[in-house]
Amino acid sequence: MPFYELSPKTLERLRRFDTPTIANVIELFAIRPRNTGYMDARIRALFPELPPVVGCASTATMRTAFPPGEKTAYAGLEDQIRRFQELPGPPLVVFQDLDDPPVAATFGEIMCASYQAFGAVGIITSGAARDVEQVRRLRFPAFAAGLICAHAYTHIVSVHEPVRVGGLAVWPGDWLHADANGVTSIPGEIAEQVADAAEEYVAAEAVILDYLRSGSPDPLRYREARREAMQRIEQLGRRLRGRTSL
Repeated sequence: MPFYELSPKTLERLRRFDTPTIANVIELFAIRPRNTGYMDARIRALFPELPPVVGCASTATMRTAFPPGEKTAYAGLEDQIRRFQELPGPPLVVFQDLDDPPVAATFGEIMCASYQAFGAVGIITSGAARDVEQVRRLRFPAFAAGLICAHAYTHIVSVHEPVRVGGLAVWPGDWLHADANGVTSIPGEIAEQVADAAEEYVAAEAVILDYLRSGSPDPLRYREARREAMQRIEQLGRRLRGRTSL
């Protein structure tokens, strides 16, 4: 799959919006089914107070249930960090835990501090995490399926290969947007347009919200506000679909 490079300005604009807004805007392009492209409820934000994060997937698989043979506990970590430079943007580490159910923590303070020092902007795992208070102090966005206190036989099995996390297939270089609400992928070919359209989408929704804040609600006027908001969103969707041949 091709890598899509996004400018720092585009990344900054994407970070201004929450993940549900980004997911809503992507729907308007109609380039993938609406029930695809995001991680399911198994993947939770460990630090929901942190702002949205946008990053480029650095993928890996992890196993903790069995000894790694002659490998060290963290064999593969250096290789993964070295391959950060192959990505077209800030790395967002994505681990698939090969043990089902998870046996031990996929990551903790040392791994997160190491990734952060080499430019990673966050970490996501289908497995478990630990050292949550220490990682919180790093202000390193982290997403996991749960918490387990031990690391058991932690070792990285593979890096820079497709993984499946929270029901979402993730390839190296995929763009991901994540916050307290969850994680969605952003097709690279429309990422800049998504950033452009998000503000207009929020403005359309504000028609309803502003009305509800204006005073005593009236069912008829509420219906009119909803109709106006939906019309704006439909018009936006038509324009977006008209700009792409996907």
